[in-house]
Amino acid sequence: MDDWVVAMMLGASIFLGSIALFAFLWALKSGQFDDEEKFLNAVKFDGEEDLNDAVNQERKKEELQKKVYKPK
Repeated sequence: MDDWVVAMMLGASIFLGSIALFAFLWALKSGQFDDEEKFLNAVKFDGEEDLNDAVNQERKKEELQKKVYKPK
């Protein structure tokens, strides 16, 4: 009785899945995921000073949150 619902859902899922697969393969072929140089340049310029600054900012943020949200 409800076999047509299952068939319709199966057909729709295969159709949508094939569209997603086609879009993914097109993106691979056109170079959408080729961003290696940008990633490597970003890592190359991160130094110890930048990392220390990030750690200090996180500590300050945690201290401010402790001051503002003191448990009663």
